[in-house]
Amino acid sequence: MYIYNSMTRKKELFQPLHEGKVGIYACGPTVYNFFHIGNARPFITFDVLRRQLEREGYEVTFVQNFTDIDDKMIRRANEEGITVKELGDRFIGEYYKDAKALGIRPATVHPKATEHIAEIIALVQRLVDNGHAYPGKSGDVYYRVSAFPGYGKLSGQSVEDREMGASERLDVETDKENPADFVLWKAQKPGEPAWESPWGMGRPGWHIECSAMSMKYLGETFDIHCGGKDLLFPHHENEIAQSEGATGKPFARYWMHNGFINVDNQKMSKSLGNFFTVRDIAKEYDLEAVRLFMLSAHYRSPINFSREQIAAAYASLTRLYTARDNMKHLLAGAKDQPLTQEETDFLGRVKADEKRFDDAMDDDLNTADALGAIFELVKDANVSLNAGSSKAAVEGALGSLKALCDVLGILQKEEDALPEDIQRMVDERALARKNKDWKRSDELRDAIKAAGYILEDSREGQKVRRSV
Repeated sequence: MYIYNSMTRKKELFQPLHEGKVGIYACGPTVYNFFHIGNARPFITFDVLRRQLEREGYEVTFVQNFTDIDDKMIRRANEEGITVKELGDRFIGEYYKDAKALGIRPATVHPKATEHIAEIIALVQRLVDNGHAYPGKSGDVYYRVSAFPGYGKLSGQSVEDREMGASERLDVETDKENPADFVLWKAQKPGEPAWESPWGMGRPGWHIECSAMSMKYLGETFDIHCGGKDLLFPHHENEIAQSEGATGKPFARYWMHNGFINVDNQKMSKSLGNFFTVRDIAKEYDLEAVRLFMLSAHYRSPINFSREQIAAAYASLTRLYTARDNMKHLLAGAKDQPLTQEETDFLGRVKADEKRFDDAMDDDLNTADALGAIFELVKDANVSLNAGSSKAAVEGALGSLKALCDVLGILQKEEDALPEDIQRMVDERALARKNKDWKRSDELRDAIKAAGYILEDSREGQKVRRSV
C-alpha cells in the first residue's frame, strides 16, 4: 500500500514498524455535543483504512480517543448544571450510536483523557526535566518551542506563524517565555475539575492528552497518525514537539489527513446555518448513503455535501442492494453443477475486479476508483447471471461483492422476512397480475412502496425488499 504522508508531502510505500502488525492513532471527538458531518469524514475514512489493512492480513491496533476534559465541556456542563463527567459520559454514549449508524466499527481502544491523568503528568514532568517545558508563575506548565528545532516540520509553519490551539485560553498569558509556547498543564480556575500534580491542582491541555494516550497504547514510535486537515496545525504539530521532545525518537512514521467538507459549496460554519450534526442528518438522509457519499471522492480532496449528492449516493447504494438481492434470489434456486466456460470466464473477470479494487485502495486509499471496480462487478453480474447459472458462479460473484463492500462498510443491511401485511399485499398483487387486473396491481405496488418496500417484477417473479 502507498500512503500520502503529510510529513514528507509525497506518496510512500507503507512499511509497518513490526511485520504483520499496524498501530494507528486517530484523533477522536471532544464529547460536549453530537459529532458533526465534518467529524464523520475522518471517522469513516480511517475506519476504511483499518478494514483494508485487515483485508491485506495485518493485525491492526486502532486507537481513537475521547477528549473528555476541555474548556468547551466545562462551559456546557456549567450551563446545564451537571458535572463534566456526566456530560462526557452522555455524549460518549451518543457517539457510539451515531458511529454505529454510519457503519464505523469501535476502535481497539477508546481511551479517555480523564482516565490517563497519571500518564499525562508523567509526560509533562519528563519534558520539564529535560528542559523542553517549564512551569509558569500561575501554576500553568508550558512547552518551550525554542527547545525543539524541528517545530513546524509537519505543517510547514514557522514558530512565528504559530496560532493558539482550539482549547487553549484566549486570555493574555503573561508568564510565557515566548508567545509561541503552548500550555501542557492548566492551573485550576474556580469551579473547574482538577487533579493533583507537582505544579498544583490543574488539568491537562488538549495536545498533551493525545501524546500520552497514543504512546501508552502504541509505543513511543508507531505507524500511522491520522485525522482531519484542520488538526494538522497546531494540534498534530504540537503532538510531535511534545512526543519527540520527551523521547528523542520519531513519533508517528506516517501522517494522514482528510480534506474538508463544504455544504452546498460553502464552508461549513454555525454562522452560515449550514452546520449539521450527524444526528440532524439522520432525520433526513439514510446514513449508509451518507457513508457511500463520503467514499465517492478521494479522502484528501474537498467534498461538497448537498441533497443532490446524497440522492446520487442513495441511488448507487440501491443499485448495490438490488444486485446483491438478485444474486441471493438466484442462489436460492441455483443447482450444484459444473461451471460452464462462460461462467469460468465471468469469475475470472470478477477476480480482475477484485484486483482493481485492491490496486485502487493500495494507491493512497482511492475509494472512488475502488467503488468503480465494485460497480463493474455488479454490471457484469447483472448480464452474466440468470436462473440457469450454477451455484458456484453465483456464490463466487456474491462472495466477492460482499467482501469488497465490507471493506468500505456498505451493503451491511440484511433482508428480513416480510411482515405479514406486506406479504399479503405481495401475494394479492401476484394474483391481480395473473388475472390481468392492472389497476389493482398498480394500487398494491404503490401501497407496498408507501410502507417502505420496493417491489420489482423479474423473469423469476416478484422481488420485494426494504427501501435502503
